[in-house]
Formats: sequence, C-alpha cells, structure tokens
Amino acid sequence: MASIKPSVPKGTRDFSPAEMAKRNYIFDTIKSVFRKYGYQQIETPSMEKLSTLTGKYGDEGDKLIFKILNNGDFLGDGGISESNMTADSKKLLPLIAEKALRYDLTVPFARYVVMHQNEITFPFKRFQVQPVWRADRPQKGRYREFYQCDADVVGSESLLNEAEFVMIYDEALSKLGLKDFTIKINNRKILSGIAELIDKSDNIIDLTVAIDKIDKIGSDGVIKELLERGFSEADIEKIKPVILLEGSNNQKLASLREALKDSAAGLKGCDEVETVFNYIANSPLQTAKLELDITLARGLNYYTGAIFEVKTNEVQMGSIGGGGRYDDLTGMFGLKGLTGVGISFGADRIYDVMEELNLFPEATNQSTKVLICCFDAEGEKYALPILKLLRDSNISSELYPAGTKIKKQLDYANAKQIPYTIMIGSDEMQSGLLTFKDMVSGTQEKLLISPIVSKLT
Repeated sequence: MASIKPSVPKGTRDFSPAEMAKRNYIFDTIKSVFRKYGYQQIETPSMEKLSTLTGKYGDEGDKLIFKILNNGDFLGDGGISESNMTADSKKLLPLIAEKALRYDLTVPFARYVVMHQNEITFPFKRFQVQPVWRADRPQKGRYREFYQCDADVVGSESLLNEAEFVMIYDEALSKLGLKDFTIKINNRKILSGIAELIDKSDNIIDLTVAIDKIDKIGSDGVIKELLERGFSEADIEKIKPVILLEGSNNQKLASLREALKDSAAGLKGCDEVETVFNYIANSPLQTAKLELDITLARGLNYYTGAIFEVKTNEVQMGSIGGGGRYDDLTGMFGLKGLTGVGISFGADRIYDVMEELNLFPEATNQSTKVLICCFDAEGEKYALPILKLLRDSNISSELYPAGTKIKKQLDYANAKQIPYTIMIGSDEMQSGLLTFKDMVSGTQEKLLISPIVSKLT
C-alpha cells in the first residue's frame, strides 16, 4: 500500500498542547464575562439542514456554506435522473445535499429558540462557543474552520442589551490584555434613512455593500463601485457628506439628524444609537473607544437595528468581533415578532492578535506544576502517596516512571516548562525531607511534604 503524505485541508489547523492552553485561556476569559452578565451556555449540532442556513447570509454568504453530500449512490439509487444532470446547480443541489456545516452560530440559535420556545424563559440570554465553517479563501486571520464565541438575548426590545454588549466586549478584551481597540456601532435604520435621501430604498443592499468597503478601497473606490451599481453622480453627491462624516459621536449624530430630518426611520436610528451612548455614559468603559461609523453595514440580510464591529488598533487584522439586532430572525422558522440582539468574538483572530502582542501569561504554557523524579522503583512506590496528596490539594502533578536517568527526567520537566520538581532517592525516603527544586532559578532545598504543598498552593 502506497504511503500517504499526512496533511490537513487548507484553512484548517492542528492545535498543540501549548496552543490549546492559550485558546482555552481566551475561551475561559470570555465565558467568565458572559456568565457575569447572566448568559447561559448551550450547544447546537455541527451540521444543520441546508434549508435552515440557505438565504440567511445573502448570495455571497450562501456560496460559502459547506454542503454535505447525502449518503448513497445518487445515480444508482435513482436519486438523479438524466434530466437532472443537465439542471443548474441550484436545482441539482437539493438532490445531492440536504445538510450543511453551520456557517455561524446565530442562525442555529434562532432555530434552537423556535424548537425549544416552550422550555425557555424569556428574555433568554445564551452564549455558545463552538466551531463554524466557511468555504472562504484562507489568508492571515481567515480560516475555513474557526471558533466563534457568541452571546445573544431574545425576547427583549430594551437597548440596555446593546449597551451591555459594548460593556462585555470592553471587559473581556481588556481582561485578555488588549489596550487599544475600537467598538464601532451603526444602525440599520440610519442606513435606510440614507437610502431614502436618494430615493433608493429598494437598493439599500447595493448601497451599503459598497460603502462598507470604504476602509479597504477608500472613498474613490466606493464612488466607483456605486457608479457601477447604477447610482448616479447626483445620488453620490447627495450622500457623500453623510458617509464621510467626521467629528465626535455627538457631532456625527447632530449632522445625521439634520441630514435625515425627513426620514422617520433614519431619525429613529439616531435615537437608538444615542440611547446606547447614554447608557454607556453612566457606566464608563475601561479601555475601548466607542465610535459611530456610518459606513458599517455588515449583516444587513438579518440585522434590523444596531450593528457592531470590533477592531484592534495594535495589529493589522480584520474585525475581531461583531453583531447586531435582528428583530425577526426567528420569523424565518415560524416564530414571528421575537426580537433579538447578539454579538460574536472571533476567537481565532483574537488568538493571533494576542500572540503577535505577546499577551498570553506565562502560566498558560504550564500544564503541570510539579514533577516527581525517582531514582528507582522503591522511590516510585514511596512517591505515590505524595502524588495523591499533591493532586488532592489541586496541584497539577506528574510522577515520571522509574528506570530513567534523573537528567532525562529533568530535561522532560524543562521541555514541558514544569516549574518545580521533587526528587526522591534513598536519603529522601529515610529522612522524609524531599529535594524540592525551582527549575527556573535552579535553587533547591530539603523540605517535608507539607511545606512543599504550601509553596505550591
């Protein structure tokens, strides 16, 4: 049998023990903040029915959904006729794939709420930390398999929820050590008001897809794209002052109110953003900058109110978080009128940022705190009760199997970055004084087990 060169699919990765320790540090930090704000954890399946996911992310998003082939022989089982073979891909797809890997955690959550509505106490605050899959082109900070850390609340119209999500971003990212990041906020209703300015409400998606790219292609690139999408020079001149707003958040809001004075939707959007700002003013942020960004237009296929995006200013990286309000996402599954709002942390990108900035505490690399090294089998037998005592004291401990030279055992401790060792030979067994060594400083001393436990706890 020919040997196969081992590899993983593009856009996916293996994670070493050291990497997993760092990833869990991120997950545990974010989860702790979610719980502090009253969110409870759920999980949903890795795969969903294709019909559940299709149409929720726009045409571009639908193309990035990983489809799962149905079981069986499509041709042999009569699943695909000769006429089907000549059909276009949209007609052929349901015949060969009825399931797909989840694209995000928001749509599966909406499906979960509808299916479990009689078991849920509303408002329902949940968080979810699981992998998602997108058939995207892999590049720095963008993977085909990656984890999302989501929090959502459904069944509450209060804008306090939006304000608390800003606080959650601020607290969690501050705890992770980020010192310069911006939480951008916009509102779908403001974007609707801008579209009304030029009587292009039906073309709001074309308008917002273009202006959302302003950070990547600049204002000239946005103007060129708008022209290509059928907007006139007059349209562009009318909205240019709005999408290029400058000044403080309050100044931007004042300019928007003037520009959108004839749009009820636009003014309502301004009111909602101002309400969030007022909540935040009464509970100041630790680190984050909060910025009103009119060009922010992500997720318009389901966001109906606030839109969020988080970016670090310390590293060249795409967004590390985002979210928004989706007033009737559950309506797609038959439960009408249930409002919701949620956010997501891009854990993989946060990992890359923290790695580049060297923000992980040294302790995250340590899976074991103390290694017991024995000279012989008698020492190993003597060490077992000591090992149990250490573990009963919640000290992560290992016993290196006897029969190996002490130097190799100490090399093992250094390779695993174990900070302390206990060496047990005949002298230690006779006196009860164990050789306790600090592997970082190299100092060692003879101690009874009780003082050793005290030093390690």
